[in-house]
Amino acid sequence: MRIARFAAGGDPQFGIVELPEDGGRHPGTVSVLSGDPIAMPVQLTGERSELDAVRLLAPVIPRSKIVAVGRNYAAHAAELGNEVPKTPLTFLKPNTSVIGPGDAIVYPRASREVSFEGELAVVIGRICKEVPESRAAEVIFGYTVANDVTARDLQLTDGQWARAKGSDTFCPLGPWITTHQSLEEVAGLSIRTTLDGDLRQDGNTASMVLGIPSLIAFISSYTTLLPGDVILTGTPEGVGAMLPGQEVSITVEGIGTLTNPVTADPERTTASASPEPEAAS
Repeated sequence: MRIARFAAGGDPQFGIVELPEDGGRHPGTVSVLSGDPIAMPVQLTGERSELDAVRLLAPVIPRSKIVAVGRNYAAHAAELGNEVPKTPLTFLKPNTSVIGPGDAIVYPRASREVSFEGELAVVIGRICKEVPESRAAEVIFGYTVANDVTARDLQLTDGQWARAKGSDTFCPLGPWITTHQSLEEVAGLSIRTTLDGDLRQDGNTASMVLGIPSLIAFISSYTTLLPGDVILTGTPEGVGAMLPGQEVSITVEGIGTLTNPVTADPERTTASASPEPEAAS
């Protein structure tokens, strides 16, 4: 099941997305739900819209936090000159960094090198603390696609990553949340990132150093997870800089494709990418 958050000329609504099984030209439909399925019991209202007649929004605005995991793919750690950490390397992104499909990733005025990082994201469905790996599936609402946008130059100069990873527009999510997939099913999904149509990342969740149950167990050992919280599970190799005027698309097999344009802050005049990324997540 695909759960979308969308707008059709009024307040945001939630709905179930139905796509054509034959992959034809029809864009699909969205059937309206009576409320937020992460927060309350819902039912279909009977209303239905064509998918291309609505604006898809970020499928979830985390109620408290986005917990991201760095260096969870060995090849990505190696490409930036890092070792895989002995314990999970986690950091927070604020919910003000969240944008949806089609929304612009904005270069902050302080940065000259903003990079894409395509990731599988886990959406939490219930309050939980100290979750054992064997019960991780019980706390998952579903999965979506994420871009852990990073100001690589600020990451290097700041030492800590709040500004580099948490700037406004630095956490695109979407296009919807896919539910009812088993942990076994999501343990072998391809992740592909393109920049202006050119393939830049071509990885697979099977290459995660730590799988989703281990990540949930570790993160919930030190912080309570709430419904709507999001975990970013790390990025495969191939990260790189993107510039204003370009478009980045991330496809996670079986989940969907998240596409965002890149724009400059209206008060800045130029942005240039460094030729080679350096040590980062």
